[in-house]
Amino acid sequence: MKNKVEYNKNGFTLAEAMATLVIAAMIMIAVVGIYTGVRRAEAAINSRIKSGYVVTEILQRIAEDIDGLALPGSDVTMTIKNKLDIDGYKITQMVIENKIYDKDNKPQTFEKIVWQSRVDTDANGLIIFRAHSGYTLEDKMLEEPKEKYERELFIPVCRGATLFSIEVIDNNNIVENWEKPGLPPDVKISISFAERGQDLLGDMNVPAESIKTRMVVINRFRQIPYEFKQKEIFDANKISDMNLPGEPNKLADVNEKSALQRKEPNEPLRR
Repeated sequence: MKNKVEYNKNGFTLAEAMATLVIAAMIMIAVVGIYTGVRRAEAAINSRIKSGYVVTEILQRIAEDIDGLALPGSDVTMTIKNKLDIDGYKITQMVIENKIYDKDNKPQTFEKIVWQSRVDTDANGLIIFRAHSGYTLEDKMLEEPKEKYERELFIPVCRGATLFSIEVIDNNNIVENWEKPGLPPDVKISISFAERGQDLLGDMNVPAESIKTRMVVINRFRQIPYEFKQKEIFDANKISDMNLPGEPNKLADVNEKSALQRKEPNEPLRR
């Protein structure tokens, strides 16, 4: 009598195994997609926060340098230059110099601050530099006084800016270059880290809504011309009494009796 061999049929077929692998792969792709999306959103948020912080910090530092040196009535000069450079980027230079006079009555630079930018071809953007020099070794941007060998060194403040400009507002006109002996009335500082786009004329520019701007007034005590204009003011005394309504809304005398009140006691009610 031949022995019968019994086979265990409790297993997965090839089709079932392939289906399981496909489902597992789809789940993994979905999980990786969600994870990648979360990381991308996190990077975008952090980039915006970081760029916003950098923009605010730079605008504040430049404003503090202007407020600290550009004092009306002192021997201070300020020069501002703007020009187009590589790939249509605008580069800017602002020099603030405070002078004193020695025993021979010769002018000497007491303190000098320079803000300027240049195109960084590797990073496809601008590098913003700042330099501090002069007799005074104290720099408000540094925690400790500088050494003598650190004078006239241009220190990179940030990289990757797509717009950086310092302009003058003179009689409501934007002036890109200022080399006059007197101080400018107002200074407009603009900076952006947003990507440039092509406008209608084919030029590469930063969207206006992505540009952060700060105005710095040099002479806060200057007299601003103004004039008073007479304006027609409504006389409140000519307002009619609100308790006396107009003719169409005139109410009957509250003391006057109605028809029901005027009827005699024995008189039938008229319909």
